[in-house]
Amino acid sequence: MMIFITLAKFRKKPTKETIAAADKIFKASEKKGVKNLGTYWTLGRYDAVRVVEAPDLKTAMWVAVQLGDVVASETLPAIKREEAIKLLS
Repeated sequence: MMIFITLAKFRKKPTKETIAAADKIFKASEKKGVKNLGTYWTLGRYDAVRVVEAPDLKTAMWVAVQLGDVVASETLPAIKREEAIKLLS
């Protein structure tokens, strides 16, 4: 499993309909093995941040493509700090 951090900006003002559309995509992604670790609405450059665990890069990309009508996003693969430090040795 891999960790992905998605930074998202709403394409237009969020409505009940766009939130429902995103929720539908989140449910579909769960069936593909994606586990939501946290979703946060934020102030600043991005409107939302979502942290997920996904089986692989292709699955994370599938989610990003599905959400493309709702948000413009940037998805970052991430590893824990301890694992990254081991790469330095």
